[in-house]
Amino acid sequence: MFEKVSKYIIVVVFAISGLLIMEVAAPFLSQFVSNEYLNVGFLGVTPLRLVLGLVGILLFGAIGKGLAPFIMGMTLKFSERVAAYLANLPTGDIFVLAIGVILGLVVAALLGTSFSRLPIIGPYISLILSVIGAIVGAKVALNKRADIVTFFNRIWFTSRNKDNAKKSVHHVSRTNKILDTSVLIDGRILEVIRLGFLEGTIVIPKFVLEELQKIADSADTLKRNRGRRGLDIVKEIKALKGVNIDISSTDYDDITEVDAKLVRLAGAMKGILATNDFNLSKVAEIQGIQVLNINDLANALKQSVLPGEELRIYLAKEGKEPGQAIGYLDDGTMVVVENGKKAVNFTMPVMVTSVLQTSAGRMIFAKMK
Repeated sequence: MFEKVSKYIIVVVFAISGLLIMEVAAPFLSQFVSNEYLNVGFLGVTPLRLVLGLVGILLFGAIGKGLAPFIMGMTLKFSERVAAYLANLPTGDIFVLAIGVILGLVVAALLGTSFSRLPIIGPYISLILSVIGAIVGAKVALNKRADIVTFFNRIWFTSRNKDNAKKSVHHVSRTNKILDTSVLIDGRILEVIRLGFLEGTIVIPKFVLEELQKIADSADTLKRNRGRRGLDIVKEIKALKGVNIDISSTDYDDITEVDAKLVRLAGAMKGILATNDFNLSKVAEIQGIQVLNINDLANALKQSVLPGEELRIYLAKEGKEPGQAIGYLDDGTMVVVENGKKAVNFTMPVMVTSVLQTSAGRMIFAKMK
């Protein structure tokens, strides 16, 4: 039904175009026709104009009928490509794009009024200006996306504060924080969000949930428990009040690896990737994606220890190297004590000699005092 209606519309448009073209061409053909065909007519319609009109309608209508399948096919392909492109765009980008197109069309309409009265070419100039205005407006809006979003955020939060004067005015970050599988299984991200240290929109992609489900369905008990823990963390995050959670349905069928999907999604959303995966962090940073590593955060919050500082620790076991002993601080940081083998199972004073800090953790080296 839709195809038939579309085909009829195309034929009618071509037929009307043929009629208008013949109307324009009639004065040029009048010099080749006798006066009786020019002066005799009914209600101002001369035989020449009637014949030319019928010829234009039939000729261009036939052309439209022949070109209708091609035009419909090209239109369908174009609409599918536009729909696929918009589906991969974040909602914020689509909103900004729409604003840019509307403003571009408004400016083009204002400029087009100056040319609309020109004979023949006037309407076409207005059409060309509208297309150019829409394209330029869309590009400018996307380039100024951050400023536009900030502007509307200010309006939104200002209106909310006016409605509720008791609430304090504060800036809220709208940056998307995208969570990966490892950080959900780890679980510490829940407390970070609950305590308000992670602002903006918390984005959990559906393909991450699908990976967690596969892990939870694994035959291996350890993997199954890790997957279930990740799903429980997602449930608890969604239950938090005052937290903006977005379960993103964006997916990339041309990519099979979840890590690669996360990097592309973070780039498309201009967001920040939260992960505990060391390799994923490096790949994301290489591609210009900002990364929040929970291990780095945990290490930064550990007790600061400097070379030359004295500690009292319990030496729990022997070290790998001869004469070494191993102890632990209250936060779990391992302390390697030289010549401490004889003091194993005792709490002894030691002096820090050096501190090794990496993304994988922190290690303190000390000697017996």
